[in-house]
Amino acid sequence: MRKIAGIACAVLLCACGAASADVSLPALISDNMVIQQGQRVSIWGKAAPGEKVTVSLGEQRVSAEADAAGRWRVALEPMPAGGPHEMTIAGTNSIVVKNILVGEVWLCSGQSNIQVTVSGSTGGAEAAAAADYPEIRYFRVNSIGNDVPQDDCKGKWVVCAPQNIRSFSAVSYYFGSRLHAELRKPVGLVYSAVGATVIEAWMERSAFQDDPVYQKSIERQDQLMDAYHKYLETLAQWKKEVEEAAAAGREAPPEPPRTGWNASAWNPGNLYNGLIAPLTAYTIHGAIWYQGESNCNYSGTYEHLLKAMIGHWRKNWGLGDFPFLIVQLPNCGKIEQQPGPSQWAQVREAQLRALALPNVGLAVSIDVGEAANLHPPRKREIGERLALAAMKIAYGRDLVYSGPIFESAKVEGGRIRLTFKHVGGGLMTPNGEPLRHFAIAGEDRKFVWASATIEGNEVVVWNDNVKAPVAVRYNWANAPDGNLYNREGLPASPLRTDDWQP
Repeated sequence: MRKIAGIACAVLLCACGAASADVSLPALISDNMVIQQGQRVSIWGKAAPGEKVTVSLGEQRVSAEADAAGRWRVALEPMPAGGPHEMTIAGTNSIVVKNILVGEVWLCSGQSNIQVTVSGSTGGAEAAAAADYPEIRYFRVNSIGNDVPQDDCKGKWVVCAPQNIRSFSAVSYYFGSRLHAELRKPVGLVYSAVGATVIEAWMERSAFQDDPVYQKSIERQDQLMDAYHKYLETLAQWKKEVEEAAAAGREAPPEPPRTGWNASAWNPGNLYNGLIAPLTAYTIHGAIWYQGESNCNYSGTYEHLLKAMIGHWRKNWGLGDFPFLIVQLPNCGKIEQQPGPSQWAQVREAQLRALALPNVGLAVSIDVGEAANLHPPRKREIGERLALAAMKIAYGRDLVYSGPIFESAKVEGGRIRLTFKHVGGGLMTPNGEPLRHFAIAGEDRKFVWASATIEGNEVVVWNDNVKAPVAVRYNWANAPDGNLYNREGLPASPLRTDDWQP
């Protein structure tokens, strides 16, 4: 009887323990979190079906009942910047979330260049040593891709300090620290990035079933995976034959060539499901995006995909047309000796054309790359240029936030005159040196290098051997070395006046 009674007590204790743990929170809602100021924010989690959950923060106290699947959500009214605060979530058990700040929250996403760490960036050691900013917090999503959308992820909020910021994203940190310095308010950075990934992986697959461009990407990735699986089967057979040859004293057969690609991180929708979907209930002010290198082989579709992704993310967050700031790809590779086609230039053009959407900004980075480095270390300039765009687009500051962007072209005899937006204090080159990397073409569509000069806020381009020019390109190459800036020190975006197939 004593043994039976002991078992019954143990069962009862386990049942009580399970009940007391019914209320749970996603990883994003945890100690050191930053809540977006000035907007209604969602707090959500899981509990027993039908359980009443009450959330208390400051003078706010709101309740909700868990649905049949155990999901609950409440909305807190807008709060001013400040803190620290504590929040209590109570059902059959209680959870206290501590050291909460209210401020500015930004999503930071993309591929490997946004993964370059502070310690790996130019001046990173000095930046990290000075990074004692308790009002800057970051959340690194440590999850992987998934076949279906997830409602939670792995990660935790970290308070910015010299000992931990070294391993954090340099672009994200320089962006966030500049915002903090300008706004004098807490900043939260939700960082979700994976290297060597295509944009299709960051787009919800089910939402684009009727999109022919996206469907073509699915077919391409399926072909890569099918070829890779066949390669693995062939490889396994080859290894068996090598063993048999060794046992029989025969010469081993040649290793089969690798085909296909293990493109699991490239699978359309994979990263959206695992690394973005869990974040969409969390209120943000905007997003920064540094990606495109892996799409250069299919650059002609990037404009469509980028615009579609921006629209879809905005729809799923339900926050309207929140600011979306794009890093335009930097120069990469050797400087070309002659004008020609460029897939990197096409991706940059696609990123530029995304400015047609509302509240989209562009940080031009065409001057910070390195010839032999796909991951150039000059990340401070990129982060700070993103912050400049944010100060204008997100916060309405009256400032010059962009380098010159092509506006119009006019043929004047044997010359073409270009006008620009965002000239700021005027057009210039560093140290007054001659303009570089302009090319011009006639009706034959053969581009040759051209002379160019600044006249006021315009640029005039010509080549004496092109008597009837019709088109101009600037910095249209993988690794151009053009030098057109405004007087605020911001570089001009690459441009072309034609719409010819590259």
